[in-house]
Amino acid sequence: MENSGWLEFAHSAIDYGIIGILVLMSVVSLWLFVERIMTYGGIRIETYKTKEELELDLGNNVSTIATIGSNAPYVGLLGTVLGIMITFYSLGDVGAVDPKKIMTGLALALKATAMGLVVAIPAIVFYNILLRKMERIVTLWEIKNKG
Repeated sequence: MENSGWLEFAHSAIDYGIIGILVLMSVVSLWLFVERIMTYGGIRIETYKTKEELELDLGNNVSTIATIGSNAPYVGLLGTVLGIMITFYSLGDVGAVDPKKIMTGLALALKATAMGLVVAIPAIVFYNILLRKMERIVTLWEIKNKG
């Protein structure tokens, strides 16, 4: 019975803790991406006197998306490590090895890693799309202000 309690605790901790953090990171990443795309669509390069001013406005929140993309796999890995630790601890505490409990605990733990990757991959794609759009806008500003 105690073993079941530990697995339930691991399930709750990973689902509501780690997975919740990853969902939050995903929502923030998507929200910032949409905000930046809308901003880039309405930007008027002729209002900027210097390239640096333009780059500062274009770069707002882009590093946050990159940070989410680079750290989401680590948050997922943390969930995996915690899930495996709790699974093995609860199995060792009971002293009996039940393959069904081990497989359930490991599958639960690996779900966190998968979610971390599901968050990270789109965030990195968002970052690269924004970086390319920033480069294009700055290049257009440079072309317009030559001479």
